[in-house]
Amino acid sequence: MTLRLHDDIVLNETEYGAVLLNQRRGTYWQLNPTGTAIIKAMLENDDVEATAKVLAERFDVDFERACQDVRSLVAEMQAAGAFR
Repeated sequence: MTLRLHDDIVLNETEYGAVLLNQRRGTYWQLNPTGTAIIKAMLENDDVEATAKVLAERFDVDFERACQDVRSLVAEMQAAGAFR
């Protein structure tokens, strides 16, 4: 499975992280810096473990915890319809 944002979703980075905006529905998701790093890395490499490694190094967290965080956020965003 290759992760791609739904056609109606745009990612806008802010000084506090990012916002995923559904332009058709007007709904949005506010992402903190960790969430932003997860989404950007997953869109770039589509690999949970590679993304978790980046996260673990960047935010000084345990690799297993980073894997859980990546899977959790991706599942939440998939359920919300952010990805196609």
